[in-house]
Amino acid sequence: MRRSPAIKICCILDPAEAALAIAAGADALGLVSSMPSGPGVISDDQIARIVAGLPGGIDSFLLSSRSEVDGLVAQQRYTQANTLQLVRHLPVETLRGLRCALPEVRLVQVIHVPEEDAIEHARRAAEVVDALLLDSGSPAQGVLGGTGKAHDWQRSRKIVAAVSLPVYLAGGLRPGNVRAALAQVGPYGLDLCTGVRREGRLDPGLLRDFVSAARQHSPGT
Repeated sequence: MRRSPAIKICCILDPAEAALAIAAGADALGLVSSMPSGPGVISDDQIARIVAGLPGGIDSFLLSSRSEVDGLVAQQRYTQANTLQLVRHLPVETLRGLRCALPEVRLVQVIHVPEEDAIEHARRAAEVVDALLLDSGSPAQGVLGGTGKAHDWQRSRKIVAAVSLPVYLAGGLRPGNVRAALAQVGPYGLDLCTGVRREGRLDPGLLRDFVSAARQHSPGT
């Protein structure tokens, strides 16, 4: 049985970081392919190698900025990640195309909470995908994640309440604010990159502190 909340450590750079995150208690790893901005970008070859070495029970999230069905399908099949994280706000028709082409792959649509249409897009995407991930990006400015900044958690809470599928919270999470984030938003899972890194690399102490704080939280605390 999965522990609550689910914890996804993103921007994994190599097998050593993957092993460190898993040892600290991560349920899922985020692997960042080519992006217009943000940290942690590695090649599809590197992603495929990391995925191939993961133990059972660990979800592998391929973060892709592609927006066409054929390209997304080809990238997932090459890397063999079991989850496709779509960092652009994709039309429902594209999501349905992906669902038909990749019925065995989990689809996670990123919702950039600062965007005006975030809540409506979340409702539409929730009809097709397996989960949503709330982040602080701004596609209009070419920023698709990895900002290290929190967004309006009240808007995030509204999105969690508006849909009936799992929702991950991302954006500026760190050991010192994770319990407040859980209390205010009530997400299924947490996703973070920069909040557990020092000088670009995963930090064992920050990882330990984050996972401990997150797993000590209980509703109402």
